[in-house]
Amino acid sequence: MIRSQRTLFLLSSAALFFSGIIFLSYRTYAWGMLPMMGLLLLYLSTKNNRSVASLFFFFLIGFLIFQWATGWINGWDISKETNILLNRSFLLFLLISLAVSQWLAKEKVRFYMRFPDRSMRISMPSHTISLPLFLLIGLAGSSTIFIPLIWSEGISEVKSLFLFAIGFTILNATLEELIWRGVMLSALIRNTSVVYAITVTSIGFGLLHLSIGIPLLLSLLFSFGGLFYSIVVLKTDSIYPSIAFHMVMNMGMVVNGWIN
Repeated sequence: MIRSQRTLFLLSSAALFFSGIIFLSYRTYAWGMLPMMGLLLLYLSTKNNRSVASLFFFFLIGFLIFQWATGWINGWDISKETNILLNRSFLLFLLISLAVSQWLAKEKVRFYMRFPDRSMRISMPSHTISLPLFLLIGLAGSSTIFIPLIWSEGISEVKSLFLFAIGFTILNATLEELIWRGVMLSALIRNTSVVYAITVTSIGFGLLHLSIGIPLLLSLLFSFGGLFYSIVVLKTDSIYPSIAFHMVMNMGMVVNGWIN
């Protein structure tokens, strides 16, 4: 009975979390407050697992502030590139909100900030491979984002985007990885199962792309990217490889003209 109650609590928390991201992404703030209230009620209704509801609740608070701040700068007379970089820097609001949640729960934020051991072997379903080979495969897969450039006719425009692409990739990849894998994944693994932690952070990562105008179906496809980054972090016990792969992917999105 207790186990079924815990399962229901975790599923309800995840459903409220996802719906909150969707509503706030579309700036339907009145509807977005409902999942937040639901998470608050779940938090108050039990002494067990409340850190999970708290984590989701504070994430949505940070996301609400993020949406307000990004809407505010839309009225500024600034370039499109500056607007995008400010938008990405406002992800700090989510990171700060999550840090507050962990501080109130008296839980230490891990972040996976140590460098991976180059001599380690990565476990695969039927064998193991060396860490350098694992990272090389991941880098090769991430680099496929540049394939569309082969047919691009605007190479000169690609060169002019280089500095903007660097700024965007550093801000976006670093902050998103710290949010989703550094805090969310590590906190959920501490309090739930690995499967739950990976699933929730991967789907949440994908849904957050709704806020930058990416359609729902495509945003859900981004969840597979979140799944990949989670596996990389857990296999290497380090966030740095996932940040690097994320940067490669973001760089490709910019030079292909998919970020505007």
